[in-house]
Amino acid sequence: MVSGGMACVKYVLFFFNLIFAITGIVFISVGAVILVAYSGYNNFVDSWFFAAPVLMIIVGVIVFLVSFFGCCGAVKENHCMIITFSVLLMLMFALELGAGITGYMMRGEVGNMLENRLNDTLREYNTKEDVRRSWDIMQHDLQCCGMNGPADWPKIGFPNNNVPDTCCNEIPAQSKCDLNSIHIHDEGCIGKLKSAIENNALILGGVGIGIALIQFIGVIFACCLARSIRREYETVETTAH
Repeated sequence: MVSGGMACVKYVLFFFNLIFAITGIVFISVGAVILVAYSGYNNFVDSWFFAAPVLMIIVGVIVFLVSFFGCCGAVKENHCMIITFSVLLMLMFALELGAGITGYMMRGEVGNMLENRLNDTLREYNTKEDVRRSWDIMQHDLQCCGMNGPADWPKIGFPNNNVPDTCCNEIPAQSKCDLNSIHIHDEGCIGKLKSAIENNALILGGVGIGIALIQFIGVIFACCLARSIRREYETVETTAH
């Protein structure tokens, strides 16, 4: 049994692991929500964009399992389990810190990626159903029209200044959305989508780095508790002899 200040460390470590378990569930939930929310945007982003939420789900599962080792090790005062927990937590700390920094640095690539993808798919709107669906989802969700503005659509062949119906908030009966409509979305989609992705990446990166730093504190508590337990074992062995 640990005593004195180490007893406090034991319960603080147990509390930390409850928080880790909750953050693991949050990571899984957020990753799943991002995959679902941006599933209709797959024609506008590269594959690495969807690797991030998948990695988040995997990290969430690992964090949840690692927190189990920490909880059991703290409650049972098991030296081996706490050491295992410390090593795994340190690996998770490095992974999350690296992922957070990489995600923040890759924000600079978003603009070029979107410009290339939107420019290519704009011309495929009338020929590919999945591209049309992606554009309609984006224009409806982000309240935008075209790549740089509504004028993009007539340039690629839409007749009579018409634009896709999703460019308008409202369409009168027996009518179509066009450049003269008072309900048309004036802003282009590239700026809005770029801003949304960069803001989300910044938030997720900040959360990832923040949780990683909290986990580092958990590693310190775990090492202190493990050393205390080791000393207790050595004291008992010395007394027995």
